[in-house]
Amino acid sequence: MTVKKIETALIAAGRDKKFTQGSVNAVIQRASSLVFDSVQAKKHATEQRANGELFYGRRGTLTHFSLQQAMVELEGGAGCALYPCGAAAVTNSILSFVSAGDHVLVTGSVYEPTTDFCRHILGKLNVATTWFDPMIGAGIADLIQENTRVVFLESPGSITMEVQDIPAIVRAVRSVNPQIVIMLDNTWAAGILLPALALGVDISIQAGTKYIIGHSDAMLGTAVANARCWDQLREQSYLMGQMADADTAYMAARGLRTLGVRLKQHEANGLRVARWLAERPEVATVNHPALPGSRGHEFFLRDFKGASGLFSFILTKRLSQRQLEHYLDHFEYFSMAYSWGGFESLILANQPEEIAAIRPAGGVDFTGTLVRVHIGLENVDDLIADLEAGFVRIGEAV
Repeated sequence: MTVKKIETALIAAGRDKKFTQGSVNAVIQRASSLVFDSVQAKKHATEQRANGELFYGRRGTLTHFSLQQAMVELEGGAGCALYPCGAAAVTNSILSFVSAGDHVLVTGSVYEPTTDFCRHILGKLNVATTWFDPMIGAGIADLIQENTRVVFLESPGSITMEVQDIPAIVRAVRSVNPQIVIMLDNTWAAGILLPALALGVDISIQAGTKYIIGHSDAMLGTAVANARCWDQLREQSYLMGQMADADTAYMAARGLRTLGVRLKQHEANGLRVARWLAERPEVATVNHPALPGSRGHEFFLRDFKGASGLFSFILTKRLSQRQLEHYLDHFEYFSMAYSWGGFESLILANQPEEIAAIRPAGGVDFTGTLVRVHIGLENVDDLIADLEAGFVRIGEAV
C-alpha cells in the first residue's frame, strides 16, 4: 500500500467497511450490553475483548473502534485510549504507570490542571513531582531519580508557548533509564503537526475537545501509545472506568475529515495576526512558535509540520483592573472562554503574578499583562480591526 499524505490519511483513516457498513461515515452504535449468540461467541468475545471485538459498552462499540483506528493510523501508535476529556487523558495516562513511592518529572510550562493533579492527587498518593524548565533539553538527565517512572512534556508550553527539544530530552532519558515512560501533551499540534511517537515519545495525549472535534460542542481525550506501553495503558484506563460515549466518538471522527483544511486556515490567520501584533507599540513580545525570537523556535522549525492558531503576547505594561476590563469586555469577534481549537476566536488575559502562581518551577520573566488568543476562521482583517480597537480602549481607560 502506498504511504498516504496527511490530507488523504485524515479522510481515509478509520473508515474500514466493518465500521461504515455501507455509509460514508462510521455507524453510531450506542450500547451498554452487547448480545452474544452462543456460549462460544461469548468466549471468543471475552478472549478478544482487548482487540476490537464487541464485548461490553465500556470496552467500546464500532463507533469507538473506528475513531481509535483512525488515531492509531494518524499518530503511528499501537493503540488509542479514549477518555471523557483532555484532563482525564492526562491524569489517567500518568496514573497507569505510577505507584506509591514513585517520582515523575513534569515540564514547568504544563497545562494548569496537570499541575494541580500532580500537586493534589499524586501528592496524596505519595508520588513525588519535580518540575523542570521547559528548555532543559539534555539536562533533564540530571533530574532523573532511581524511582522516576514518567517524564511529562508539553510542547509548545501552555500559555507561554515554549517549544521543547524533544529529541534531546528523549535521548537523555533513554540513556539513564530506558524504562521511563515519556508522555507528551500534543494538543496544540492536534497530533498531526508534531509526530510525537516518531520522535521517541511513548504516549501522545490530546484534548480532542480542541482541534479534533473543532466546533466547541463536545469534550474528549485521546492517548495514542506505542507497543511498549499500549497494553498497560489500555487495561489500567479500563480499570479506572475511562471511556467516551459513542456520539462524541462519532463527532470526533467526523472532525478529523476537515482537520487538515481547518488547521491550515488557523495557521494562516494566526501567523498574520501574530506578525501584525509584533509591530504594535503596545506589544513587548509575541509568543508564537513560528516566529523568530520565540523560545524554542529552532526546534519548531526542525520538528513541526506547521502551526495551529493558539499563541500569546505580552503587553509593554501591566494593565490596571479598569484597563483590563475595558479591553476584554468589548471585543466584537473575540469571545472570553476557556478551551480553544474551535472555529471561533477567543481571548483571555493573565497578570504576571497569576502566571507565576501556577508555575511551580519558578516565576516569570516579564512584567506586562499576558494575553492569550486563539485565532479562529473568521476573516483575518476583521480580527485585526477588533484587536486594534482593543488597544484604543486601553488608552481610553487610563
